[in-house]
Amino acid sequence: MAGEPRPTSDSDRNKRTIPTYMKAISGSLGGTVEACCLQPIDVIKTRLQLDKSGAYKGIAHCGATIARTEGVRALWKGLTPFATHLTLKYTLRMGSNAMLQSAFKDPETGKLTNKARLLSGFGAGVLEALVIVTPFEVVKIRLQQQRGLSPELLKYKGPIHCARTIIREEGLRGLWSGAAPTVMRNGTNQAAMFTAKNAFDVLLWNKHEGDGKVLQPWQSMVSGFLAGTAGPVCTGPFDVVKTRLMAQTRHGGELKYKGMVHAIQTIFKEEGLLALWKGLLPRLMRIPPGQAIMWAVADQVTGVYERKFLRNAPV
Repeated sequence: MAGEPRPTSDSDRNKRTIPTYMKAISGSLGGTVEACCLQPIDVIKTRLQLDKSGAYKGIAHCGATIARTEGVRALWKGLTPFATHLTLKYTLRMGSNAMLQSAFKDPETGKLTNKARLLSGFGAGVLEALVIVTPFEVVKIRLQQQRGLSPELLKYKGPIHCARTIIREEGLRGLWSGAAPTVMRNGTNQAAMFTAKNAFDVLLWNKHEGDGKVLQPWQSMVSGFLAGTAGPVCTGPFDVVKTRLMAQTRHGGELKYKGMVHAIQTIFKEEGLLALWKGLLPRLMRIPPGQAIMWAVADQVTGVYERKFLRNAPV
């Protein structure tokens, strides 16, 4: 009958999309919350990856040692660049992924294939690695590897001073140390994460983008947690190599690692195969919970938009 809303077809649903700017906003808010919650785990992960002498016996021992010898607030070392980095990274990641997905969608049906979803995620990961992740992580890692809390004893006094010192001593390229493994790590991570998150939303909750359905925060957390587990296992060597390349300095001597491939070969020869997965457990403790937190926030933001503007929107 006239005046009655027609049922939503799959074609209609696929043509309804959340604007790129809303995806970007949702990512920035999710990144801020995640950074504040999980910074201590990131500090422990970095210390374990840089520990060549076996000073730390594990995650708990590492955290307890840092708190005992440097104070509890040392577990939040590098929070400023980390929080800024995560906020900007998720803004760029979510926004660029949405733009790439729009470009790859079938213009007639609005559908997105799994191949296109993987390519969109990989492209977003590469972009964030080159523009944001690498320079911010170089500064963060340099700050985190410093031991002690007395500013006069530390080489780097803060994130701005750290960045300036790196540029002065190593040149602008110093801020992009470890760019190659970072690109490989982030591209692979995001290709898997966006594809898996969509698959779990559909499989577990029958949630499709544009259908106006808003997931409960706990549902988003389950999907986000599961989507965030595969990446760290697959990209562990890239993460270890990235950290080693970023941590080494050019000032006062030759570089131990000449590049990504040389670093992998050197670590394998000197420390064994398992050393390429150092810090995997704290990564698994940080990334899946981090994705759970981020998606719980992001899905609520985009969910409000869907409920208000897409549920009854004409196509």
